[in-house]
Amino acid sequence: MLATGVGRRQPAPGTISRSVQVDLRSPWAIRDVEIPTRLVLAPMAGVSVQAFRRQGRRYGAGLVCSEMVSCAGLQHGNERTLGYLRISPDERPLAVQIFGSDPAVMADAARMVEDAGADLVDINFGCPVKKVTKTGAGATMLDDHARACAVVSAVADAVSVPVTVKMRRGLQNGSRACLELGPRLVEAGAASLTLHPRSAKQMYTGEADHSLTAELVSLVEVPVIASGDVTSRARAQAILATTGAAAVMVGRAAQGNPWALREIIDGDAEEPSREEVVAELLLFIRETVRELGNHRATGFLKKFYGWYLGRGRFPRPFKQELVQLATLEEVETRLLAAAPGAADVLARLQSELPDAEDDVVLDLPISIYGGG
Repeated sequence: MLATGVGRRQPAPGTISRSVQVDLRSPWAIRDVEIPTRLVLAPMAGVSVQAFRRQGRRYGAGLVCSEMVSCAGLQHGNERTLGYLRISPDERPLAVQIFGSDPAVMADAARMVEDAGADLVDINFGCPVKKVTKTGAGATMLDDHARACAVVSAVADAVSVPVTVKMRRGLQNGSRACLELGPRLVEAGAASLTLHPRSAKQMYTGEADHSLTAELVSLVEVPVIASGDVTSRARAQAILATTGAAAVMVGRAAQGNPWALREIIDGDAEEPSREEVVAELLLFIRETVRELGNHRATGFLKKFYGWYLGRGRFPRPFKQELVQLATLEEVETRLLAAAPGAADVLARLQSELPDAEDDVVLDLPISIYGGG
């Protein structure tokens, strides 16, 4: 029987317990979905393509998540198709995240996601971006508890896989809406909750208040995932020890930096060589082209150059040079010229990937909010 992280004696909210060391490589479960590590890779719009998720699994994430998918786009089938969501055997377990505000439409979308092979259906009640909240979806649900519960209930009734919810603390700074809403969502059918304890108004400024995470853990009998400011192994251990959460979720720290996941999961803080950095970036480029096509991938990838090549790994002008190149072929040529040994590392990485034919291609349009 896998541990869920629920039922342990919780420290008082906000206190620091340095005696508790959580084995981040210990398995846990969301209902019947077994998750091999306590590290979850966050769903991020414009980032969480399949290449990003597969990379996260290679570096220690036990659960990976798609970027949010519009339930309206799935229902109508006439949203401009920006790409297709794929599931590869080496990225499972996988949560596909959906957003919307109509319970019936969300239920239909969840059925499609389950039929496509997702292990979990995740509902977004946390996105603070205006183009999402103005539709009544995302973080807006934190102020409409009846509708939020109706959405979760409809989705949970529609699918057999576990339903999870990702939310923020509330819309306004200082809000404690998550503590009232969380238990109600569990009653409605949520098998796990992820809390990012910033307000929607905060966006990503300030600090995540994980005393709220500890309070939420004490209120529900399902696994809680702690999200926000998980940037190092020490920070992950402190959050787990002080909140009693089942797992931590890593987001921005892993953008172009899978080595951050390795440091969190194993404590391996060794900086990658330039050859390793270039090889991972080249693999990411090739896998993204396979998923999105050359045209979409060319623009989509530009933000990743700085993420991979920054942190003092390469001179800043090098990133600007890559951004200005017209084709991805030119980008690859320039990267290999900067680190010729990356070709051997790349060949090894590619040899370890499953065949592309093993992918399950989901004929579902991804969200227009994905930024691809």
